[in-house]
Amino acid sequence: MTITDFHPTAPARSIRTFHPRRGRMSPRQTGALQRLWPRYGLTVPKVPGTPVEPDVLFPRRAPLVLEIGSGMGDATVAMASADPDRDYLAVEVHTPGIANLLDLVEQQSLSNVRVAEGDALDLVSGLPADSLDAVHIFFPDPWPKSRHHKRRIIQPGHVALLRSRLAAGGTLHCATDWAEYAEAMRRTLDADPGLVNPHDGFAPRPAHRPVTRFERRALAAGRPVADLVYRRC
Repeated sequence: MTITDFHPTAPARSIRTFHPRRGRMSPRQTGALQRLWPRYGLTVPKVPGTPVEPDVLFPRRAPLVLEIGSGMGDATVAMASADPDRDYLAVEVHTPGIANLLDLVEQQSLSNVRVAEGDALDLVSGLPADSLDAVHIFFPDPWPKSRHHKRRIIQPGHVALLRSRLAAGGTLHCATDWAEYAEAMRRTLDADPGLVNPHDGFAPRPAHRPVTRFERRALAAGRPVADLVYRRC
């Protein structure tokens, strides 16, 4: 495989929940993408609803965690390494982040991680119903301007789709350092008829969610992080 064989997904949806980003890659990241994409990578189908079968991605049948917006991959790898009995499917649009995650997966010899490139909602629409043990959405773009709120990933229609892919008892775990978005998330998740909040409001910070560089910068800037953990009925 050459680097030209990796084709970032072209925008097709009219309203996107993310900024497409490319960025420069280091030689290490470029090599990881060339070497590891055929083994661990999945290009999200451009037609929403195209079936994506988890059993084809992983060499075993195990509970599956979907990581939406894995960034540079540090948190995904830390959680997958500490949680070997579950498989992790990370979806990202930032090419250097995808490459970095692949490199970390190889460094730690992880067999329970796969990496998808493309729109997370298109991916979710193709997953079987009740196929996910958990969905993680850590620090999604807050789209702070009011006219851009329609681009937020946590809104009723998207939440309904995500919930439909969770197995009974599965969890939807969100985290944000944007206070206004945290409150909006809470209202939206509380309103979903198929989700329950086992906590009194925001959740205590779960020990299994690693502290990333992004979170440390947020805390240093005085932006506290809110966790929201909801369970499918």
